[in-house]
Amino acid sequence: MSPILVRPVREQLEHDRLIRLLQVKLKRKFDPGINPGNEQNTPIGVGPQAVFPDLVLYSVERGRRVEGVIEVETGESVNHLEALAQWTHLAKLRLQFHLYVPAGMVDVARRLCEDNQISVNEIWSYHSLGDQVRFALVHRSRELPPKPQKKASPPAKKAPKAAKPKPKAKSKAKPKSKKK
Repeated sequence: MSPILVRPVREQLEHDRLIRLLQVKLKRKFDPGINPGNEQNTPIGVGPQAVFPDLVLYSVERGRRVEGVIEVETGESVNHLEALAQWTHLAKLRLQFHLYVPAGMVDVARRLCEDNQISVNEIWSYHSLGDQVRFALVHRSRELPPKPQKKASPPAKKAPKAAKPKPKAKSKAKPKSKKK
């Protein structure tokens, strides 16, 4: 649960709306599970160590492997307490960790991540234009979490060296007979 015990109602509604918008937006690439508000629908982990990020991104492949997590913040929730209580745990999951913050809070979020050694793969900003929400990528980490390795294929055998081609024998040209 978020350390923000009582988020203003207007911000909570906006927060949950953003989660649902991202769920729809990301359905092409992933099978997103959401945890809006106080709901705990999609955990990462089991038991008391389970965390409930706003979105959990599952692969669309048959194995339905967890690919990453997304945390959506509002103006009130981009703070030191939130960073330590949630972001640090999500950054340690060895998954893609994406953080969505209001456009005016990008610098604060970056500073909180740097000060607390929180590795975020991407930071996105958002702002509303009427009913529409615009998202913009503002930070991408150079480091990516290690991907599961596929089974190594046996090393390919070296092809035998091809024999050098033999030079073609030059044919002797016949002298043309001269007519007298």
